[in-house]
Amino acid sequence: MRVHEIDRGDAMQIDSLGSSGLLTQSQQKRQQEHEVQNVFSAMLAQVGRQGYVSAEAPEQVLEGEQSLTKGLQRTWDSWFTGELKGRYAQASSPEELKQSFGEIIVRAHEEGGYVDPKGFLQKLSQEELAVVQKVQSLASPIRVSALTEEGALNLLLPPATQVDLNNDGITQSGVANGIRFPSSNTPAAVVKAWEETTEGMSFAEKAMAEFQMMLPLITANLEVDENGKFVRQYEPGDPEYRNPMAEAGYSYVAATKDRLDSLEFRKHEIPADRYERQKSFWEKFQQSLIQNGAE
Repeated sequence: MRVHEIDRGDAMQIDSLGSSGLLTQSQQKRQQEHEVQNVFSAMLAQVGRQGYVSAEAPEQVLEGEQSLTKGLQRTWDSWFTGELKGRYAQASSPEELKQSFGEIIVRAHEEGGYVDPKGFLQKLSQEELAVVQKVQSLASPIRVSALTEEGALNLLLPPATQVDLNNDGITQSGVANGIRFPSSNTPAAVVKAWEETTEGMSFAEKAMAEFQMMLPLITANLEVDENGKFVRQYEPGDPEYRNPMAEAGYSYVAATKDRLDSLEFRKHEIPADRYERQKSFWEKFQQSLIQNGAE
C-alpha cells in the first residue's frame, strides 16, 4: 500500500479568479483539487456512484450533457496543468498526454464508461491504454481482465478524484492499492480541519501526519501473538479485514486524543523538538476538528 501526499508549495501567487486575493501555491493546488473533485463527483452522482463526500456543487451549474462534458474537460485541463511541475514533471509530450486523456474522459462519459468501466476499457486500443497508464503512473501495462470494478473506474478518473468505492480504506487504481488521507469518504468537516492544520507544512511532515491518521486501518488488520510478534496482515477481501474508520461511532476527535496519548507515552523516547512539533500539530488538528463540527 502507498500513501498519497499533497505536494508542498510556498510561493505567493495571485488567484486567477481574483476572488481569494493572494494564494500560496499549496492553496491554489488545493483549490484546483476541490474544483476537479466537485465536477467529477457531480458526474459520478449522475450515474449513481458516490464521488467525494466532501465535494460541493460546482460553482458553474452543469445543466445538460454538453455543459457537463465541458466542465469535465475544463477541470481536467486545469488540474493537469497544475501538475506539470509535480506529478507530470518528467512526462514526455505533456500537452499530447493531456489532450489524449481528456478525449478518453469525454468518451467514457458519453459511452457509459463510468457505469461499466471494465467494459469501456476493453474497447480502448493499446495506444489509448498506454495513455491511461501514463496518466495514472502505473508501472505495468493495463490488463483489464485483472481489474476490480473500483480499480477500473479509477483509471478513468483524474488521480485527484479517485474514489474508495467500497469504503474499505483502500483506493485502487488499476491493480495498485493505495491509502490516502483525506480520501473520498472523509467527511467535509474533517477535510476542512485537516487542510487548515496542514497549511504550510513540508512534504515530509504531511506524509508522516497522513500515515499516522491511517494507523487505525493498518493496525486493525495486523495480527500479533501473545508476545507482540507479528503473525500476519489481513488484506481487503479476507474475512478478518476491517476498516474501523468506516464503522459507526468512529471519532476523528478521539483519534487525535489517541495520537496525543501515544505521543505522551513515548515522550522520553523521541527528541524534544520533534515531540513539541507533533504535540502542537495534533492539538491544533483536534481544536480545528471541534471548531468545524467534526465528530
